[in-house]
Amino acid sequence: MNFTKADLQKEIFYKTSRSGGKGGQNVNKVSSKVELLFSVANSVLFSDEEKELLNTKLQSRFNKDGLIQVICDEERSQYLNKEKAVERLILLLTKALHKPKIRKATKVSKATKAARLESKRLNAVKKESRKKSFED
Repeated sequence: MNFTKADLQKEIFYKTSRSGGKGGQNVNKVSSKVELLFSVANSVLFSDEEKELLNTKLQSRFNKDGLIQVICDEERSQYLNKEKAVERLILLLTKALHKPKIRKATKVSKATKAARLESKRLNAVKKESRKKSFED
């Protein structure tokens, strides 16, 4: 992750509007709903390879203008909604840029395999000795 919150803030655009929900009459007067818009294509924070990765993984998050859109209207304060929206964007970007560790296939060692087979053989001998013989 080669970006910080401060760097990201420089490239983010905000739209505010009136929000529904709690707040009483204040809801009708104050624009507390925040719509965060971020352009991956115009960003200087990411390399071309990272931009391609973001475009493929976050394809469903783009609006018709090609911007990543994060909407937050949970809090009564516009400032808190902006902070939450930025945190969500950072979470989105870090998850999209995360490359999982490649799994290396391993084999069971010869000693472990031999020990397992030996314990199976001993268990079989133990159970065989419990059988009653009807030939006598």
